[in-house]
Amino acid sequence: MEDKHKVLIANRGEIAVRIMQACNDLGIPCVAVYTAEDKDSGHVEMARKLGGDDAAYRIQNYNDAGDILSVADKAGATAIHPGYGFFSENYRFARRVTERDRPMIFIGPSWHVIRDLGDKINTKRIARKLGVPTVPGSDRPIYDELEAETIAQSLFDFQEKMGVKRPVVLVKASAGGGGMGIDEVEDMARFRQTYRRIRNYSLRTFNDEGVLIEQRIFDFNHLEVQVIADRDGKDPVHFGTRNCSVQSPGLQKRIEVAPGFRSADIGYAFDADKVLDDIVRHSLSIAKEVRYDNVGTWEWIVTPAGEPFLMEVNTRIQVENGVSACIADVNGNADVNLIREQVRVGLGEALGYSQDNVGFDGVGIEYRIIAEDTENGFAPWVGRIEKFDWKEADWVEMHTHVPRDRHYQIPTEYDPNLALAIIWGEDLEHAKKRGVEFLKNLTLEGVDASGQPMKTNIPFLLRKTENLLEF
Repeated sequence: MEDKHKVLIANRGEIAVRIMQACNDLGIPCVAVYTAEDKDSGHVEMARKLGGDDAAYRIQNYNDAGDILSVADKAGATAIHPGYGFFSENYRFARRVTERDRPMIFIGPSWHVIRDLGDKINTKRIARKLGVPTVPGSDRPIYDELEAETIAQSLFDFQEKMGVKRPVVLVKASAGGGGMGIDEVEDMARFRQTYRRIRNYSLRTFNDEGVLIEQRIFDFNHLEVQVIADRDGKDPVHFGTRNCSVQSPGLQKRIEVAPGFRSADIGYAFDADKVLDDIVRHSLSIAKEVRYDNVGTWEWIVTPAGEPFLMEVNTRIQVENGVSACIADVNGNADVNLIREQVRVGLGEALGYSQDNVGFDGVGIEYRIIAEDTENGFAPWVGRIEKFDWKEADWVEMHTHVPRDRHYQIPTEYDPNLALAIIWGEDLEHAKKRGVEFLKNLTLEGVDASGQPMKTNIPFLLRKTENLLEF
């Protein structure tokens, strides 16, 4: 494979470092891109270390497709790995990569799979056809006010029947995303006014007045199923479940745990093992239906009664892939790297194993170490890191683009994620104990422009470790 391919990494920071490491493991040359703000990032340093001065190209913007493709041509790349964010779930970019005059491989699912599952309404339709539970509500945009009222009334009736003390219905712009164009309604008296306002907002903002009406689910846990398949798409394999319920107020994940529940260590009010089996089975059924052909994550919410509902499918590698890998083995080999597997199958190799060959052991915890002020609305902290170090151990894996041997100015243009720490333990208590030990021994110091000391989310992570996987 090394004689045939060269991968351009169209991303930055920690994920770019991990893709380089995966390519290096496979003997595949790669090139990186960086902006002026990122010139001191560790991913640039690693690219040059592995491939020489010609392995890092400066660009204006990570969101400039023309710039990235120009570098790919100049470098002679045969494939593009988008990482996460940026172009990773942009089916138009994936299609352009594969159908241009000098076609390349897009290391991700086929563009039509990204298109079909990137549409939340279409995903819901596929799920319902297969008997996969989705959040109650409309599975298509609603344009008729009377129909909208009928759906809303049925959702209020359903919640009252289920014993929900304060029923709530969500009214959402169907063309929206990222929390835009969403409001809550607590009774039918306010519904019509809210529906009209969201419909008008959607028309102004997205040129589409379609509205979705869904049940609001409270106190849920956020679970994920990690799936991978080769280009054949016939026999997808799962690498277990994750629990991503520890989040910021803006619903940004901060701690991920694998597996998603742990009945051996915690008593749940429902059959947690059955829930995990069910969401895995349902996720694989959709993957088979659409002939999914790379890595992907099926995102679920689970109610306090143990009811699972599919939210969406993320057609890319996720930040938290490593916490799933750390509890997995293939044919008894615990050296599992899902990014490496993604690159390998993305470039056309067969997966080479079935579900029967995948095993699981222990509990993994992933901490997202971030420069932020958790006491002030999780506001990003801006300044210079002067010391960053941690205690090495065979049960901890650190992924970072922040240099350990010199000062590092955090670029204000990008999110302040600094590192990922992945902890393994024999069971939940063991992993938590190790996680606390790691965090307490972590050194992360710096100053802002006014000389004030650095703010991080480490105290928040320590507090939240105490109750991991509890409902």
